[in-house]
Amino acid sequence: MIKFASEKDSGKIKEMREKEAEDLTQILAQKYNLPYLDLSRVTIDLDTLRLVPEEKAREAKLVAFQKTGKKLLIAIQSPNLETTRNLLKDLESRNFKMEIYLVSETSLQRAWKRYAEVPEYVEISKGIIDVSAQKMEEFIAQIKTIEDLKNLFSTAISTQKTRKISEILEIVLAGAVSADASDIHIEPQENEVRLRFRLDGVLHDITFFDKKMYNLFLSRIKLVSGLKLNIHDQAQDGRFSIHIKETEVEVRVSVIPENYGESIVMRILNPKSISVSFEELGIEKNLFEKLAKEIGKPNGMILTTGPTGSGKTTTLYAFLKKIYNPEIKIITLENPVEYHLTGIIQTQIEPEKGYTFANGLRAILRQDPDVIMVGEIRDLETAQIAINAALTGHLVLSTLHTNNAAGTIPRFLDLGVTTGNLVSALNVSMAQRLVRKLCNKCKEKYEPVSEEKETVEKIIKTLPLDYEQPTVSFLWKAKGCSECNNIGYKGRIGIYEAILMDENIEKVAMEKPTESKIWGASKGQNILNMQQDGILKALNGVTSLDELRRVVEL
Repeated sequence: MIKFASEKDSGKIKEMREKEAEDLTQILAQKYNLPYLDLSRVTIDLDTLRLVPEEKAREAKLVAFQKTGKKLLIAIQSPNLETTRNLLKDLESRNFKMEIYLVSETSLQRAWKRYAEVPEYVEISKGIIDVSAQKMEEFIAQIKTIEDLKNLFSTAISTQKTRKISEILEIVLAGAVSADASDIHIEPQENEVRLRFRLDGVLHDITFFDKKMYNLFLSRIKLVSGLKLNIHDQAQDGRFSIHIKETEVEVRVSVIPENYGESIVMRILNPKSISVSFEELGIEKNLFEKLAKEIGKPNGMILTTGPTGSGKTTTLYAFLKKIYNPEIKIITLENPVEYHLTGIIQTQIEPEKGYTFANGLRAILRQDPDVIMVGEIRDLETAQIAINAALTGHLVLSTLHTNNAAGTIPRFLDLGVTTGNLVSALNVSMAQRLVRKLCNKCKEKYEPVSEEKETVEKIIKTLPLDYEQPTVSFLWKAKGCSECNNIGYKGRIGIYEAILMDENIEKVAMEKPTESKIWGASKGQNILNMQQDGILKALNGVTSLDELRRVVEL
């Protein structure tokens, strides 16, 4: 007796055949030396479909599915068809720079079905790299709080069929810029995808959405940031820019593979958030006066240390803006250039082309600079060149990855730097962290519990002799209001410590010292450490004790 396959069995057979077709296409892609792509995992841009009429696309067995400027992404079934070659030549004659992918017939069929949506589609105005500046401004006007963003994003998802994925991406970007977020995190999980913003150094959940939306987001973000659409098992880095009124905001994109897809982080380099003056950094008066004197010197080295995201680059930029005048030449070597400074020559390293920190620094010295900023010192070669520059009449500003100001000398010695050269070149070693500032509209006083009071008083007792010891009668805490998105904090400020090179430090440095010995030798300088600076800011209502504990050990 003949048994007919059930619907379930038929579905399985169909899946197997489709998988076989995709496997075969991958093999052919290797044969033809073309990248393979599954179009079900990428965005089919309806505007781009218009470039090739449906009838011609079907005849040539191809589809034009994404476009940025004159860069056109094309999916073809075979490079051997004459109709395919002819249509590609036609597109090339129209000055398109094409990226060609090999796809299965099933992929093409799915893409061709999207032609049915083209007549109903309303094209939006476009700005730089297809991110509409006009729409961005409209969205920013609508988004005043995180709740506004959540509501707008929910509406965008519910009306996805009538919106382009690029427009929904604009909503996310506009929300991030409006909320002064430093990073956007899109993280696939087992059943859904999480969207988070980093606000003042802390991540906040914005919303959750489905995997289908995530796949569209992923391909759209990869396209605009110049990443490979068909690579899903390797980390990739890219970038794009958006214009908002007169401001250009650069977005750095990082994509890495993880358990449930690819994790996306977009870092927003907004000139507004990084453009801080020397006076606005939050440096305590005594240290401020000492640093103002040091950055005015014609030579030597000033280093600021701290973990990633502690504001080191912002501090160095503030120094450069303070000392800049038309009579001196300032050149920077960065990775990347985060903010463009007027009147200053800024260069960016490109290791893949051999332009490293060390090679770049050598080249810069041939340009006769007065002041040099090196984004980071991480190896002996760069350290030696920077030190020699500081010893030969240049002021060198740079960053180093250590936990505190006293760690700078041991770190340089670990790299292999000669102690004599180091102590002769180094003027100041700084360390810093960023703490969130309490919202001035809603912060509240409270009487500290005994444990809190004991912690604060213990640190107050260690203040240098020149400082008056305040009474701990109350502290400040975060509450939350509409002004600060109900977080209780708004903006960030630095807490700092520094050690100046003097005879005591020089003497100790010659003995290959530990950090504790360097701290001991620096006591006579009467400069606050980060704990002390932070506690004074907490007592003055600038930040809270809880926030201070988050970034430094008390």
